[in-house]
Amino acid sequence: MALAVVAGASGAVPRDDVPADKAVAAVLDAFHDAAARADEAAYFAVLAPNAVFLGTDAGERWDKVAFRAFVHSYFSQGKGWTFRPRDRHLQASQDGGVLWFDEKLDSDSYGECRGSGVVERQTDGRWRITQYNLTIPIPNDLAKEFVARIRAATTAKP
Repeated sequence: MALAVVAGASGAVPRDDVPADKAVAAVLDAFHDAAARADEAAYFAVLAPNAVFLGTDAGERWDKVAFRAFVHSYFSQGKGWTFRPRDRHLQASQDGGVLWFDEKLDSDSYGECRGSGVVERQTDGRWRITQYNLTIPIPNDLAKEFVARIRAATTAKP
């Protein structure tokens, strides 16, 4: 059964008339839109209870509770972030209950980024993000320079 979603403070509400790929795209769009509006309830409504957010720093692996505490410090002040998705790719599991995605994102702060992860249909029929990984792609021509800088920065830490 294909589901679509209507995102809101109560979460993603399933509908049977839209294909799964369109439903998942709507979840991802709702996630980005809520971040841009600093809407904490809507942002976390599309994350599964066991969700993990991987940030751009190697030390950023947040479970949902820890991530919400971090995000709250920004959203409660009306400070959000805007990532405009483009060039999104979705791939479904054989049974159709899990979709993997990757998407290029445009950010005024960070330039071109990449989001990737997993969206899973929950037992209540709603699609929710179970993993989101935000990265800043580094052009191959610059990779060695950045690797050297990262190594220097991490070895300099006490």
